[in-house]
Amino acid sequence: MKNVIVIVVLILIGFKTEAQLKAEQMAPEISLPGTHDTMIHLSSLKGKVVLIDFWASWCAPCRASIPGIIKLYNKYKGQGFEVFGVSIDSKKSDWIKAIAQDKINYTQVFDKAGWYSKTAVKYGVEAIPNTFLLDKTGKIVAMDLDEEQLENKIKALLQ
Repeated sequence: MKNVIVIVVLILIGFKTEAQLKAEQMAPEISLPGTHDTMIHLSSLKGKVVLIDFWASWCAPCRASIPGIIKLYNKYKGQGFEVFGVSIDSKKSDWIKAIAQDKINYTQVFDKAGWYSKTAVKYGVEAIPNTFLLDKTGKIVAMDLDEEQLENKIKALLQ
């Protein structure tokens, strides 16, 4: 029985490691509906520095991070910086309400599957907020930076 448990644990560790994205990898495509149910593709932002932000309306730390993201977006959007917010809410109405309350003015998409989101699984998201910074080619260059580190990295990538 012990051997079976060890094998199961090793298999699970292997799957987890495989699912974790790393810096220098190309970001997998994300195609999800936006606020008006039109499909929005991450690849449509190629050529820009992009911050992918996995979040949900019910996540207090996510909501607390949004003002900082908005500040960076407003400061650098004219220089080629974009934010691609991926909500893992299960209720569209909660997501739409949070966008309005927080005055989110950057691209938002909705994966109604919540924690069962195939997109979150593809990105190895196990907790939120979870962010991925992409360079202009769509390559992941950093993950989960604090606001100061994020701004410094964005500035460097925009030069």
